[in-house]
Amino acid sequence: MISQKIYLIRHGQTDYNLQGIVQGSGVDASLNDKGRAQALAFYEQYQSIPFDRVYVSRLKRSKESVSSFIDNGLPYEEHEALNEISWGNREGQRITPEEDAYYHHVLKRWQDGETSIPIEGGESPDEVVARQRPFLNLLKSREDDKTILVCMHGRAMRILLCQLLNYRLSAMDMFEHENLGLYLINYTGSQFTVELYNNTEHLSKLKAVHISPVLAPGK
Repeated sequence: MISQKIYLIRHGQTDYNLQGIVQGSGVDASLNDKGRAQALAFYEQYQSIPFDRVYVSRLKRSKESVSSFIDNGLPYEEHEALNEISWGNREGQRITPEEDAYYHHVLKRWQDGETSIPIEGGESPDEVVARQRPFLNLLKSREDDKTILVCMHGRAMRILLCQLLNYRLSAMDMFEHENLGLYLINYTGSQFTVELYNNTEHLSKLKAVHISPVLAPGK
């Protein structure tokens, strides 16, 4: 018997996403026009869901992505546990070929099980697990919250999904994500299962937002 439904989404697009600039937990960027359109499309699709509570990170792109729900009076909380992983010295920097090679080198080490290794100056996946754990305990303790909305960030979401679904952290890249993509998670009180996997049907009617070529280099 399902005791809780968790609507888990990644935040909407920012100009940093578009420009291939690393954000992490140290860059507090707002949504761009497309990101706001994505947030509105999600709201229009799911506004009738009887959410008991909304959880966001302490980064404004997370809260902005669900602002329509919050503005309607839904109780919400900000948790640092939901912040993106810290990408350390890379935050705020454009991804050059050299940076990309380093990034993929570290990802390969994580995929090989070396999840205690951080990006230079940043966090390791193991450290993100440690800061997410109190939030997970809080989530499980609030048995009266039957339907919740959680908005967070890509890499941190992958790490959270590994914890919920009992996957090794080395497998986290199997969890794909897009801006405002949805994972619908069912919790029985003892087990989490995925009902929807990175679902973006609510974005299918979005018209392309015009972006100046200056703002749209390859990622």
